[in-house]
Amino acid sequence: MPTECISYQETGYFSPIMCDYLAENNSLKPFYHRFPKLENFEAQILEKQQSRLTDTSQRAILSKAITVQYAAVAASGKTLQNIQKLANSNTFTITTGHQLNLFTGPLYFLYKIISTINLSETLKEKHPQYDFVPIYWMASEDHDFDEICYFNYKGKKVRWNREASGAVGELSTEGLQAVFEEFAEKLGNSNNAKYLQSLFEDGYVKHNNLTDATRYIANELFKRYGLVIVDGNDTELKRLFIPFVENELFQQTAHKKVLETANNLTKVNKSYKIQVNPREINLFYINDGIRERIIENDGVFTVNNTSVRWNSEQIKQEVHAHPERFSPNALLRPLYQEIILPNLCYIGGGGELAYWLELKTYFEAVNVTFPMLLLRNSAVVKTAKQSEKMEKLNISNRDLFLKRDVFVNKKVKELSDIEIDFSSQKQHLQQQFKHLYKLAEQTDKSFLGAVAAQEKKQLNGLQHLEKRLLTAQKRGLQDKVSRSTELQELLFPNKSLQERQLNFSELYLEYGETLIPTLVAHLQPLSGEFLVLEL
Repeated sequence: MPTECISYQETGYFSPIMCDYLAENNSLKPFYHRFPKLENFEAQILEKQQSRLTDTSQRAILSKAITVQYAAVAASGKTLQNIQKLANSNTFTITTGHQLNLFTGPLYFLYKIISTINLSETLKEKHPQYDFVPIYWMASEDHDFDEICYFNYKGKKVRWNREASGAVGELSTEGLQAVFEEFAEKLGNSNNAKYLQSLFEDGYVKHNNLTDATRYIANELFKRYGLVIVDGNDTELKRLFIPFVENELFQQTAHKKVLETANNLTKVNKSYKIQVNPREINLFYINDGIRERIIENDGVFTVNNTSVRWNSEQIKQEVHAHPERFSPNALLRPLYQEIILPNLCYIGGGGELAYWLELKTYFEAVNVTFPMLLLRNSAVVKTAKQSEKMEKLNISNRDLFLKRDVFVNKKVKELSDIEIDFSSQKQHLQQQFKHLYKLAEQTDKSFLGAVAAQEKKQLNGLQHLEKRLLTAQKRGLQDKVSRSTELQELLFPNKSLQERQLNFSELYLEYGETLIPTLVAHLQPLSGEFLVLEL
């Protein structure tokens, strides 16, 4: 099965901060704990073992809570064993998290989970005295329904249209029968189509809420690998978070520390985009279908857009009586996760890891071990037929990653008998102007501006002429160029990475039950490279 690996930096699809992180740029080292290399995990294990947050009693609560969450789930023996192992002091987790996207959303959902599974296996081989459990943390408390209510199938959106408020995990699946019928018709009648239809129907039509539906689907896809799915919207787990909720309400440590770190990140490099801006209080209140921000003003705590209000003592009583009503926002969720789990490493996309880099000093301030941060696997999957077309059209795997206009110009130059490249003419012109600059310097310096203007004008003229000649060439080579761009569009739909646009169902329809095992066999989480995989 032919593969090629390309460095993330070479692809042109990853942000400056991620490229610098992957290159282990010295300027970023203050913002993370240990870089995710195999040899660094032993120190992370030892540090996590010593944490008061992974003592026996807390582990027992975690294992029991997840057991309860799995009460109605047809879990594999391996998954059930992993849930029990979480109570043991020699067990650690490798975690990824994701929203409850309809039918898993974009393809990279699979890549995130496979990265956790494979890293867990690699660590077990390296450290057989320990156990490592792959975790999928469901973002069941999110409230941004618009981000999760659809998935793409063959270039069209399959959408769940409804009004929604509150935590998305609690949403009723009512109305998804109609979505199922629409999707089932698109899939057709092959055996692979029937499996996808059954998976969708059993997940969404036969479960009452989005959390249970998502857990069912993720479990069906990955139970053979022992994946454990965690719902943080759980009363017993939230009890463990109470001291940190109180810190957030009364000390507001997150706001101070994250703001300071974010400012320091931008000082390192102005091109780094701040992913999450902290609020004074980074908690929501969940109750009766609402999820609204908690705001404090002069010792009075209110819930945004409601009449709910408390003084300091009253809100403290509410936290202890109903910890499940206090929901961390995107910035505080990583802390909650690391408090609950004996976790060594968080695996996420570039945007996720960028906001984790804002959190290290906050973790230190509240005495919680900061996890290792690993960029999830990325891949583009192509068929043997597409590889044949690429060969005929002389398109390399690296060519596919070029921006569309660069890709087209490259193809035009390769296909044409006439070479249109004015680089040498431009260099010659610039050399000539060097002499003119010297002449102006020696005679009258006031002419330097005129010389510069003339140089710019002539270089622009050459560039314009080159562009017009290339356009004329493109018309003559339209057929071959069109076939090249059509192929690039198939593999990079909407000029974006395939994994961000496709849903796994398109690949499953083609490859069936071999899809996930093949991806598991080829995605290596510590490789640090983008995979091009022919199936």
